[in-house]
Amino acid sequence: MMRNTLRLIFLLMACLWASMGFAASSDTYENSAITARLISVENGVAETSRTLSLGLDVELAEGWKAYWRSPGEVGLPPEISWDGSENLVSAQMLWPAPERFTAFGIENFGYKTRVVLPIQAVLETAGQSATLQARVSLLACSTVCVPHDFNLALTIPAGSGIDAQAAGLISEYAQRVPLGPEESDIIVETAVIADDALYVTARSANAFVKPDVFPELGPEFTFGKPDIRTDDAGTALWAKLPLLAQGEDPPPLQLTVTDGSRAVTAQPAWSERIPGAPFEVMANLPDLTQILAIAAFAFLGGLILNVMPCVLPVLSIKLTSVLNHGNKPAHEVRNGFLMSALGVLVFMWALAAIILVLQSVGVTVGWGLQFQSPVFLTVMFLVLAVFSANLFGVFEVSLPSGLQSRLARSSGRDGYGGDFATGAFAAVLATPCSAPFLGTAVAFALSGRPIDVILVFTALGLGLSLPYLVLAGKPGLVRLLPRPGRWMVVVKWVLAGLLAGTAIWLLWVLIGVAGGRVAMTVLLMTSLFILLATIRLPGRLTRPTALVVVAVLSLLVPTALTIPPQTRAVGQDWVAFDRSEIPKLVSQGKTVFVDVTADWCLTCKANKTLVLDRAPVVDQLRGDNVVAMRADWTRPSTDISRYLESHNRFGIPFNIVYGPNAPDGIILSEVLTSEAVLDALNRAALGDPVTAQKTDG
Repeated sequence: MMRNTLRLIFLLMACLWASMGFAASSDTYENSAITARLISVENGVAETSRTLSLGLDVELAEGWKAYWRSPGEVGLPPEISWDGSENLVSAQMLWPAPERFTAFGIENFGYKTRVVLPIQAVLETAGQSATLQARVSLLACSTVCVPHDFNLALTIPAGSGIDAQAAGLISEYAQRVPLGPEESDIIVETAVIADDALYVTARSANAFVKPDVFPELGPEFTFGKPDIRTDDAGTALWAKLPLLAQGEDPPPLQLTVTDGSRAVTAQPAWSERIPGAPFEVMANLPDLTQILAIAAFAFLGGLILNVMPCVLPVLSIKLTSVLNHGNKPAHEVRNGFLMSALGVLVFMWALAAIILVLQSVGVTVGWGLQFQSPVFLTVMFLVLAVFSANLFGVFEVSLPSGLQSRLARSSGRDGYGGDFATGAFAAVLATPCSAPFLGTAVAFALSGRPIDVILVFTALGLGLSLPYLVLAGKPGLVRLLPRPGRWMVVVKWVLAGLLAGTAIWLLWVLIGVAGGRVAMTVLLMTSLFILLATIRLPGRLTRPTALVVVAVLSLLVPTALTIPPQTRAVGQDWVAFDRSEIPKLVSQGKTVFVDVTADWCLTCKANKTLVLDRAPVVDQLRGDNVVAMRADWTRPSTDISRYLESHNRFGIPFNIVYGPNAPDGIILSEVLTSEAVLDALNRAALGDPVTAQKTDG
């Protein structure tokens, strides 16, 4: 109500004084970015007057902007301190409706070219002169952000006189101040936060032409670019604003809706129902050529996975399968490898089905995210540890004699179940890796239709299972192996060592995901499982029962003992990921290298060891003008998930470089090279276009 009253006062002044006088204005603060002055409608304080109508007049050079009272995710609004002023009780600043600016994928609200912020000053003594001392703090941004702190002094003597030019200018911007809900023809109806987004509905008797929505929920809540739709008549508005970050409990919402020259600010009550959109945006469906290209990318990505850093555990399983096929007939070898290929494909189809189910209930999914689950890691560690102990000869698994006889009469088909499991298990262990082409294909699938998910994961499975398919087509290749002998014992021990190494790695990942207490307990339970498997206990069912009990207890440990997520150290040369800091750092002329990684991502570890921690890249990242920022996705993080999704990525590694010449970032390949990283860093920071502007500030 007070805002609307002040706005009305300014408009009345414009009508009364439009033909009178010359300006009262402070000295001008000026540099290459902004020109600012304090202006006044009154040239003198009338005998009975206790108010002055002022304005902070800011002109912005091309490409520069200043911020609104709620600047968005980054930025600072202008502030004025009136300390040292005489005959002044208070001064209230009004805020014309803002514009929207997008940089770094972040939405900011403010002004460009020119803005006058109306100010209603209340005097202590009516009719007496006023000396105004305005200490202005203002942040102006272009490719860099420059803070400006300056003083504007203005003395208005007792007397009369009106400045028509200042009155017209101030009233022009006073008309842009949003009205209250009781005075506007725009009615904000509902607001609700759900599914990681803010939904808003509004209605107007006059059709919306170019509406925009500006929510204010405090610094903990930040929003992405809105999806705004109107009905056929244009009188009903629906908006969805994705949440980039949010606090625990939303405070009262203040919402500004603009539409050309009209605007309203309201505080709608929270709703419990998600409003339906007036229409659905028709998807831009890919054509057949695009689909085939993505399928080819998925196939190549799956094929390359066979030689990625995750190859050691996968290779050990494949070699074990090859050794087991050594003396079998050609048709059994062929069928065995076909079953292994089928195991890969069935795992990929199961993964696709799980993804579709999770997407249907609104859960964000990505490649390799199962490695964020303590229960999954526990299962994988238990299986690998038991397999490794078995290959080392710690114990042997023997079936009942009757079952062995029945399987012996089945012409070798007894191994097909194991072949199938080998393929599926190899696919499971391949998922912590990423590869060239894979990120593009998975992003296409996870952001597309169900048929896209099925197609991409089928092509991915075919690429990953290609070695099995080749051996199935040429089973005679197995006969190239040497005759059975002592060398097989050596190979068996080597493969057991590879599996043991993978198990140790999984235990290390479990420490990062669930904490050391969980990992040590799982290790003890697994050791007990292996111990029980090596000894004979009295009774026919005692040992199987004991093994089942230990296995079940092992799976309950992560749920019972996992500690809440804590901030993890990111390394001496790195700073922790903070999305809102990126534009601030770039605005200071710095280059920001973002590395999204996790303990379970083997490709990430390879990038770190082979590129990021080696000269010359590490020397460049340590430079004074470069900030290396690391996002640790070992444990689930909504902020990191949203950040990846904003770049249409659903898996890691993900590396991107921001700089003055690359405000939207340069995305790098999943597999880094020193040349690619250095080139991106140089391109992002190429030239420092604002050194002079920074000096001016």
